[in-house]
Amino acid sequence: MEEKKGWLEKEDYEEPACVLCTPKQEDITPIPQQRIIGKMDEYMSKRDYAGAERHLLYWLEEAKIGHDQRGELLIRNELVGHYRKTGVKEKAFASIEEALRLLRELDFSENVSAGTTYINCATALNAFGKDERSLSLFEKAKEVYEKAAHVDPSLLGGLYNNMALTCTSLRRYAEAHAYYEKALQTMSKVEHGELEQAITCLNEADLYSAELGAEAAEKKIEGLLDRAEEFLNTPSLPRNGYYAFVCEKCAPSFSYYGYFLFAEELKKRAEEIYGRN
Repeated sequence: MEEKKGWLEKEDYEEPACVLCTPKQEDITPIPQQRIIGKMDEYMSKRDYAGAERHLLYWLEEAKIGHDQRGELLIRNELVGHYRKTGVKEKAFASIEEALRLLRELDFSENVSAGTTYINCATALNAFGKDERSLSLFEKAKEVYEKAAHVDPSLLGGLYNNMALTCTSLRRYAEAHAYYEKALQTMSKVEHGELEQAITCLNEADLYSAELGAEAAEKKIEGLLDRAEEFLNTPSLPRNGYYAFVCEKCAPSFSYYGYFLFAEELKKRAEEIYGRN
């Protein structure tokens, strides 16, 4: 017969944990978001995509263990972008669904941070050819941003540029031109916004080519490429990892339209920056 205790053990008075209940604030262990993003920048500046993925997956598990849904949302957003850049479609789609699920569970659907998630997911969907769903998420982001008291202009610029890309894919050319114009105007107000303006010019060159044909649109395309070259040559731009990434991203477009010397120059600039890093 078990001897009776003269005291209470913890399990005698504490309620068992409910696996379905929302964790209390004191049970949440936040992950170090700024440190994680800083390390991601370091990986990307070295083009270490495998290291970046390991880094994100490690902190995803830490966020889950610590019941940190906000931190998990950050990591899911980063994974969406990572898998888009590396062309891993199925993992990108899985990360999109998880990010949207977290928005619903956190009740962030009308929050400005939801706009960023919608944009990330929509951009990936566009990259993988899911244009109709992509545009619907971009429109959600636009609605959230337009209701907000203040939104960072760089976020709006990115939104307009990406909406234009999706409209181009859907052959909604007039809407695409309007969004590219909005993107250029918005990024002109952002410090070092010339990089995004260059990307927008190259995207609009592709738009004219799709809309009118390369021969009929030749003058418009040349004007846009000359403008993009000026933006990329802006002396005040920091020659950092992001500059290298944009140079690498823009080089094929210049090469495609016959600007071979400048395309090689952009590749050289990128390699020099990556070599220093």
